[in-house]
Amino acid sequence: MNRFEGRGSREAKIRYLDGDFQILMPGSHVICAMTGETVPVDELRYWSVARQEPYASAEASLEAEKRAGALPVQKRQ
Repeated sequence: MNRFEGRGSREAKIRYLDGDFQILMPGSHVICAMTGETVPVDELRYWSVARQEPYASAEASLEAEKRAGALPVQKRQ
């Protein structure tokens, strides 16, 4: 991003990759797919490559994986 593009306070459009992401349209944040929380792009740490979704936290990411059936749901004893 160059200094003329600006970041503003709009939502960024991102392609989520394994271990990295590519900004398609600059913005200051993304919206967590599970919680609806605003996540600043520079603080984005959790996402799904398969579903192309960002998450606000590890807990939100885990719940998304469970809902998608990507993880076994363990029964508590």
